[in-house]
Amino acid sequence: MSETIRLTMAQAVARFLAAQMTEIDGERVPLFGGVWAIFGHGNVAGMGEALYGVREKLPTYRAHNEQGMAHAAIAFAKASFRRRMMACTSSVGPGATNMVTAAALAHVNRLPVLFLPGDVFANRRPDPVLQQVEDFADGTVSANDCFKPVSRYFDRITRPEQIMPALRRAMQVLIDPADCGPVTLALCQDTQAEAYDYPARFFAETVHTQRRVRPDADELARAVAAIKGAKQPVLIAGGGVLYSGASDALERFADAHDMPVMETQAGKSALPHSHPLNMGSVGVTGTSAANGLAEKADVIVAVGTRLADFTTGSWALFENPDAKFVALNVASVDAGKHGAMPLLADARVGLDMLGEELGPWRAPEGWRGEAEERKRKWLGEAEAATAATNAALPSDAQVIGATQRMMGEAIVVCAAGGLPGELHKLWKPEEPGRYHLEYGYSTMGYEIAGGLGVKLARPADEVVVMVGDGSYIMANSELSTAVMMGLRLTVVVLDNRGFGCINRLQMATGGENFNNLFEDVHKDAMPEIDFTGHASALGAHAQKVAGISELEAALAEARKRGGVNVVVIDTDPLVTTEAGGHWWDVAVPEVSERADVRAKRAEYEERIKGQRIW
Repeated sequence: MSETIRLTMAQAVARFLAAQMTEIDGERVPLFGGVWAIFGHGNVAGMGEALYGVREKLPTYRAHNEQGMAHAAIAFAKASFRRRMMACTSSVGPGATNMVTAAALAHVNRLPVLFLPGDVFANRRPDPVLQQVEDFADGTVSANDCFKPVSRYFDRITRPEQIMPALRRAMQVLIDPADCGPVTLALCQDTQAEAYDYPARFFAETVHTQRRVRPDADELARAVAAIKGAKQPVLIAGGGVLYSGASDALERFADAHDMPVMETQAGKSALPHSHPLNMGSVGVTGTSAANGLAEKADVIVAVGTRLADFTTGSWALFENPDAKFVALNVASVDAGKHGAMPLLADARVGLDMLGEELGPWRAPEGWRGEAEERKRKWLGEAEAATAATNAALPSDAQVIGATQRMMGEAIVVCAAGGLPGELHKLWKPEEPGRYHLEYGYSTMGYEIAGGLGVKLARPADEVVVMVGDGSYIMANSELSTAVMMGLRLTVVVLDNRGFGCINRLQMATGGENFNNLFEDVHKDAMPEIDFTGHASALGAHAQKVAGISELEAALAEARKRGGVNVVVIDTDPLVTTEAGGHWWDVAVPEVSERADVRAKRAEYEERIKGQRIW
């Protein structure tokens, strides 16, 4: 008989996670960077005791909010290019459902995270237990069923031996380049404490390597033929380029074939900003250089991207009626979207094999020259937008310019509001991963927790979080966690006194200023929020600055000081970078009593005529 070890189910989970390894640049490191835990009656006795037993091999981190800790775990995985990940455990009830938003974020962005929420009693003797959500028609339902639509794999563990196939399946999903995403294993709290004789081999050290899918010969041949027939080809780099470690392959491909490159939010930093063929961001928040080329392109090679609406200008950006798409993607669901020619493959392998098959072929003479001229013009526009100013209320772009000048080599972290659009256009990363935006789900409140996760993944790098006042108010608790952990983190809070981004969208669709800016909501008593006082109360060093020169001085001081620094600056809620950008499909009411709305509806009906229909 094979050797067995008698453990509780929770102890088996902890030992198994501690035994998972990966290799990065030839070095063997733990696959799981740790477990985030907020304990409650659904997990403190089981998972709490189990994690204590492996604390030397698998560190446990304490957060202040379950959604925040999950965001930190996801940011850790993203900053690690999906080569490492973290787990999160919570109690049953609100602790678990607090993580559902984060699960959706990870699902949309194809990022690995393991959720281990406590669950109700499998034996049902104490039903209904504290925090139990009862379904009057289904006795098997608990609050954790909320995770099902936003998990790549979901399982509820009601017997201790069930954890073995569940963890095996979980690992297959978490490390798979195509299926990668959140996994939820709901752990019934009595089952966590039950013992079982587990095979010792289940806890043997396991090394996981990156799977690289090679393209099908027929799909490769069709892609090569399409590209060789192109007169104005472009390449769109998505997050898959970074997760594949394909930045060098991308650069070789672009140089060898004179193909301009444009980047999605997830793909930005795949190619150095200074590379002459890097046209910058594409789509709704795109540069004039990238969008000008996209409008003319006849073949679009989309690598590692979902081709979401912000990238495609709601499918109105690509105006060439003969445009063809080649979708090089490891996930078949993405490779086959919108009538594209699929090229199912790992980004690095796929680009290298495409390059080999294309041989000496280059885009027609003059196309590269046009691209470089468009980039030169765009750089001038960007420089004007980010230049220092003495304005009492600087624009977001001017704050970005100051932050770039003082902390240019830092990893910038952001997620929602108007800042992602401005950063997508204007931030200038020179190395992979120095631009960290969560924009697939555009989750307000990700920013500070995300910065914490990035810092854990890349402790030697400077990390600067840029966050609007709205997101800061929504979720700021992990600022205290960063202080508690002694991390070095800089947070720039841009206070436009409301939801400035959505207010601008409201105006752009003919709406009246309503319910977004404080001045439109609280006309008689507009709140004066003391962000510096709040951040100081959480343990950070905080200061408010007036204008760009004071901001630059404060950032310089923060770098010398170390620790967690928060710098607050008032900004203009109405000004945004006019250069670049593209139309975005936001439906305008077909009927309204207001003339402004009717006028915008007429414009809208004209714009939707330009959308591609597949």
